[in-house]
Amino acid sequence: MVVSAEDIPPEIAEWFDGRGWRVRRHQAEMLAASDAGKHAMLVADTGAGKTLAGFLPTLADFSPSRIGDGKPPQGLHTLYVSPLKALAHDVQRNLLTPIEEIGLDIRVETRSGDTPSDRKRRQRSRPPNVLLTTPESLHLLLSYEDSFSLFAGLKRVVVDEIHAFATQKRGDLLAVALSRLQAIAPDMQRAALSATVADPEAFRSWIAPWGDLDAVDLVTGEAGAEPQVEILLPEEERVPWGGHAATWSIPQLYERIKANNTTLIFTNTRFLAEYIFQHLWDANEDKLPIGIHHGSLSKEARRKVEGAMARGELRALVCTASLDLGVDWGDIDLVVQMGAPKGSSRLLQRIGRANHRLDQPSRALLVPGNRFEFLEATAAREAVDEGKRDGEDFRRGGLDVLAQHIMACACAAPFDEAELLSQVRSCLPYASVDQELFGRVIEFVATGGYALRAYDKFKRIVRGKDGVWRLAHPEQAHRHRMNAGIILDAEMLDVRFRNGRSLGRVEERFAASLRPGDTFQFAGVNVEVEQLKDMELIVRGSSKAAMIPSYGGLRMPLTTHLADRVRAMLTDRAGWARFPDDVREWLEVQDWRSKLPGPDNLLVESFPHAGREYIVFYTFVGWNANQSLGMLVTKRMEDMGLMPGAFVANDYSLAVWGLKPVEDPAPLLSPDILTDEFIDWVQDSHLLRRAFREVAVIGGLVERQHPGKRKSGRQVTFSTDLIYDVLRKYEPDHVLIEAAWADARANMTDIGRLGDLLDTAAEKLDHVVLDRVSPLAVPVMVMIGRESVPQGAQDDELLLEAETLAGAAMRVDGVAEV
Repeated sequence: MVVSAEDIPPEIAEWFDGRGWRVRRHQAEMLAASDAGKHAMLVADTGAGKTLAGFLPTLADFSPSRIGDGKPPQGLHTLYVSPLKALAHDVQRNLLTPIEEIGLDIRVETRSGDTPSDRKRRQRSRPPNVLLTTPESLHLLLSYEDSFSLFAGLKRVVVDEIHAFATQKRGDLLAVALSRLQAIAPDMQRAALSATVADPEAFRSWIAPWGDLDAVDLVTGEAGAEPQVEILLPEEERVPWGGHAATWSIPQLYERIKANNTTLIFTNTRFLAEYIFQHLWDANEDKLPIGIHHGSLSKEARRKVEGAMARGELRALVCTASLDLGVDWGDIDLVVQMGAPKGSSRLLQRIGRANHRLDQPSRALLVPGNRFEFLEATAAREAVDEGKRDGEDFRRGGLDVLAQHIMACACAAPFDEAELLSQVRSCLPYASVDQELFGRVIEFVATGGYALRAYDKFKRIVRGKDGVWRLAHPEQAHRHRMNAGIILDAEMLDVRFRNGRSLGRVEERFAASLRPGDTFQFAGVNVEVEQLKDMELIVRGSSKAAMIPSYGGLRMPLTTHLADRVRAMLTDRAGWARFPDDVREWLEVQDWRSKLPGPDNLLVESFPHAGREYIVFYTFVGWNANQSLGMLVTKRMEDMGLMPGAFVANDYSLAVWGLKPVEDPAPLLSPDILTDEFIDWVQDSHLLRRAFREVAVIGGLVERQHPGKRKSGRQVTFSTDLIYDVLRKYEPDHVLIEAAWADARANMTDIGRLGDLLDTAAEKLDHVVLDRVSPLAVPVMVMIGRESVPQGAQDDELLLEAETLAGAAMRVDGVAEV
């Protein structure tokens, strides 16, 4: 695309010049695409000015040189949608700078769940020119009767960090929202921004109305400086055999913090963030200002930390994925990743927090917690060096999300079924929805389904004689808005001091386990429980030793791309020379005593230890899939009389112990395990119930909140369990049962990766029988005892010392049987 300097409004060009900047090619191309009436997908490195590129057409529309003698655009002109509330506030700060310095008449505001209700009402009657929001808040806006007038003049929607949610249910919600907006404002332009997509064409299809790729220009950013990625290793000790916290690194990490002005330290879980923060604080002899940021902290605490970082007042900040995306702190010298990054795209996103400038290299430090994490860190670093990204899997949109959207549309105005179906099918996640499936979802919204239609409480919409669907009662609109949303965390309680100051939130099940006088660490301070009352945990400051809060949620999955790289490294013996001596020796002894898993085989090892028989599967399919495989394999072992005792899973392997040796593992991994044991397990366990609970809440069948009160997690679970039992018995093909099965297969069990693993096992399964534990088995063996089989014949916890295991594993006597 050829762009001339004359295409840039002179006042904007002068602003760039005044800052010593230039309008980059991709920024100009985004403006050119808008001027040509096209949608656009921008893929550019962090620090390339993506956000400014997305807003450049908006700034141009308000520039006096383009307006001439006319008035600036009135009403809501541009929507900016981001996955994080923090990102919207950060963008607001950075967007106001050019607006104020150029002198443009643009009013910018944010809208999220934290926005005061009076401001929300005013934004609907007197909207700003630019509104920064989230998918959930946008969808709520679309449920109001005045949404048609609010969005009628909308010119532009900018979707930032599209990779972070397009393939998830939040992406489904945004996709149908965009379709609705396009119907209200047919000339609306869409722009999507990302730094880390592996398949830009797939995301281009997602952002395109009706999948029309020709309507979307793909804009690629200018290349930036190559990042500098280093892996931190112990100075005197060996790389640990197991664990994930990497607490061995704290002294070295503290020295790095002292040597840099500002360091951002990422962890993969909230638990680990609190844990690492406490260890750093204990080592903080110089009383350096070190902060912590994660999603369970209160809004005030997060804002305070974000402001301190923006002002350069902190030397280090420990955080989670809450700061993965887009927060622009250009003065960060070093980004640290504690533990394995789990994916090259995620690592690139986090590395991009350093410097946040295109022409300066970002500096990153990877801190592996164990030997497999060292290999993973090495694979991630090499992927970054090669510019390789993790792939993203698009799937069909969730039926529960579709039900929520149908209800939102009914709240806004009566709708024609065929017209709404046409809108829905114009977006990628629901392009394949036919009239029969759409009718089933509408019937569910209208009556709850065949088995529930006798109950008035499930009647939300009705069809009139004119064939138009409308609300069964006006009150339904208020109930929908109170309960709409996609993000379903574990039930949370507010943590407050007696004076009312909020610290944040903890899980209900964790809070319920605490008694008055118990202490725990939260928000970087020790607190003592005074009482649990009215969904609030009242605490006071404490000098006592504290427990660390236990946070729920799925673990970050190891990407297939990174797993394949690690498997390739294991069989690349010539490449082992670049590894530390202890890691190289670990692989060499494994190669001598047993075999190594590679890209095209499944290695399974059997050996006795401490009076029990062990079998280890080296799967590399991630913790979630291995956890599911452990449940299925132990069930089959029980049926075969092998008397399994317990299993433990990590990202790379699954270890199972029992009382009898497994002579042939092939029958344990036959493909029918995904039809026989899998279906029995999902139906008989709480897995499908848990999935049903989530889709029932998202789909609006069960309400979490009523006027003046909120159901506890226990109450919601009780309600959904009752309905689940009714539907399983009387309507097993119910829309929400179907949606729950889809979630159970994809999100909770990673059934797709298990299927690929079983295909590999059928083609090449290498079973090695050993006389004792192997070197490669040590990292998973040290975790044995943490997971048990629910109905297993044995439930004794097995405590294993890593060094004792390693000593046995690294002896080179003994011969393997293959």
